[in-house]
Order: sequence, then structure tokens, then C-alpha cells
Amino acid sequence: MKAELIELIARVIQVLQINIRWMTWNLFLAFIPLVLSVWLFRRIKRSRSSVWWFGFAVFFAFLPNAPYLLTDVIHLIDDIRTIQSVWMITLVLIPVYLIVILAGFEAYVISLINMGYYLHRIGKTQWILGMELITHALSAIGIYWGRFLRFNSWDFVTQPDAVITQGIEEILGKQPLVILAISFVILTVLHWLMKRVTLGFIRQGCTNIANNSSKASLKPQTSDE
Repeated sequence: MKAELIELIARVIQVLQINIRWMTWNLFLAFIPLVLSVWLFRRIKRSRSSVWWFGFAVFFAFLPNAPYLLTDVIHLIDDIRTIQSVWMITLVLIPVYLIVILAGFEAYVISLINMGYYLHRIGKTQWILGMELITHALSAIGIYWGRFLRFNSWDFVTQPDAVITQGIEEILGKQPLVILAISFVILTVLHWLMKRVTLGFIRQGCTNIANNSSKASLKPQTSDE
């Protein structure tokens, strides 16, 4: 029994060591658009220079990497077959995958919240929903290109011809269109849910800060005589 447990733990550690490489890399790619969204949409400066537009293009090129982590659930299925222990799968494997996938998708949600904040600030609040839906559609295409055609974000620069020709040709088939439609619905629903959860936490935090500030200002001050 002890030997079997040691062997099982060693197998779990081996699986996690293999996964930590692509998990770290995919999370790094997912947080690039999040950082860019802060720089693009949260700055006080309103002018949109050529550098801003370049950053905006890079932002959209890397943005699908954040929800792309949802598709990494296929690795979880392979790992479950490898480990074959209900307890290790439940207590170790699934929580690790949930943290990584949720972190990536939360980066996507916050990036869109930042974009919506920017549109509201420049007086284009009515564009927010449309831009979110367009972003979901483009991200669904990006996820398909990444998962099935193995394109990367930087392929827009290194091999733009292949991305445009092969990428567009591939998504016009019946099966790809079904996959894109399902991906679009999943992104839309999950974003809608997590956006409200995220904004709820933000508002709760702001309320707590405001309440603490009010209590501090109403607290009687004593003076030394």
C-alpha cells in the first residue's frame, strides 16, 4: 500500500512537472493583453497616436490566448487517464486546472472591462456591447486557429499570408463554422457571468473602502492637553 501511494504521488508530480511548462507559457500569453489593456484603456491621456493603434492591434492579436486556456481541458482528460486515482484527480489535478483556466479567462474578462471603461470614458457607451460581441467572435476564430491550425499570435507578422489564406479557407467549412458558433456562445455566456461576478467584487471593495473612510472621518479625535 505504501509503495503504491509513493508511486502514485510520483506519477502526479511527474504529470504536474510536464504541465507546468505549457501552463506557465499559456498564462504568460494570456496576461499580455491584460497588461496592454491597462496601458491602452486606463491611462488618463486620451490621444490615440500611431503607437496606441499599434498596441491596440497587438492587444487583439494576443487576446484569444486568454480564453484559449478553456480548450486546455483536453490535457486534463489525458492526465486523468494517466493518474487513474479519484482522490488525486479531485484534490490535486482538477484544482490546478481550474486555477489556470479561470486565471486565463479572468484576464480576458478584465481586459474587456478595461475596454468598456475606455469606451464609456470617451462617450461611446453604446458601443460596449457591440465591441464585446465582435471581440467574442474574433476570439472564437483565434481559438480555432490556435487549437486546430496551430497558429500563434506572432504568425500575423512572421507568416501573414498563411494566416489569411489558410485561416480563412479553413473556417468556411461546415464543421469549423459549427465549432466557431459553439465557441462564440460559450465565450459570450461565460464572459457575461464572470463580468458580473468581477464587477460585483470591485463594487464591494469600493463600498468597503468608502465605508472605512467614512468611519475614519467620523471617529472623534482626542487632543493632548
